[in-house]
Amino acid sequence: MKVIVTGSSGYIGGQIALQLRDAGHQVLGIDSQEPPKQLRGVCSEFLYQDFASDVALSWTVAAQPVAVIHCAGASLVGPSMKDPAHYFNNNVAKSLRLIDTVREKLPQAKFVFSSSAATYGVPYMNPAHEVDLCEPISPYGESKLMVEQILHWYNQAYGMNYVAFRYFNACGADAQARHGQAPGATHIIARVLESLRDNQTFTLNGTDYPTDDGTCVRDYVHVADIAQAHISVISQSTESGVYNLCSNRGISNRQIIEAAEKITGRKLSVAHGTQRPGDPPILTANSRKFDMTVSGWRKYTLDDMIQHAWNWYVREDKKV
Repeated sequence: MKVIVTGSSGYIGGQIALQLRDAGHQVLGIDSQEPPKQLRGVCSEFLYQDFASDVALSWTVAAQPVAVIHCAGASLVGPSMKDPAHYFNNNVAKSLRLIDTVREKLPQAKFVFSSSAATYGVPYMNPAHEVDLCEPISPYGESKLMVEQILHWYNQAYGMNYVAFRYFNACGADAQARHGQAPGATHIIARVLESLRDNQTFTLNGTDYPTDDGTCVRDYVHVADIAQAHISVISQSTESGVYNLCSNRGISNRQIIEAAEKITGRKLSVAHGTQRPGDPPILTANSRKFDMTVSGWRKYTLDDMIQHAWNWYVREDKKV
């Protein structure tokens, strides 16, 4: 099948493009960044454009894809607190242009949206379920929730076929070490592994949260499992709506450090820092809704996530 992936040069979009190609699909990528070297040639066609530009929208319509997987967007909580205008413009206004184009010109195409656990804010219940109240505590989370609401009402009014995936902490790297996070990524596993690789001190943001060990607790999901979930929903009939993508297990930041030290055989130097604005103490989820829809999409453990990410750093960095 012909599938368009926006943000195909990025971490998650790139992995989705890679696994779509592995599955035999024709992948067309759009990104405002050129693909990194490991992704060159993955897309049969690549457009170097902002996904909401007139050129990109016309190109999308001309391609007549069976699905549009929308991964492009600004994706960090911290920067969104400092510059919300950028997040609402990039994540909401531009996404609406793309959604309207798909609705009007590609009514048979499935629209798959990369949403986020940040839509929950500080959840009223842990683990979070899709029916729970969402009260984002960052412009990033708010922007993702706004697009979810647009898609919901477009489905109600126009019958638009969509799936919105709320990613919990995406991590790891391609199991064959073909793709992984770019240098300087802000996610904790990437930061811990880079610190271990470079023999640098890691700053642990927040050790006084109301959790068992004082550090944030999150639900981690392998980026390859996320990619498999996308392949599954474009290959079969899936009810329109919002779905959690998670591991159904909460892991603290301290546990991440311990697992990384065990897998790499190295000791991490840790400095204690302050809490980051917009970070809830605990954010875990239940993926039963999607698990009942698609079986076998998730296969990797936390150790796999860390091991695959470490393999990527070993391959990419000459210091190791």
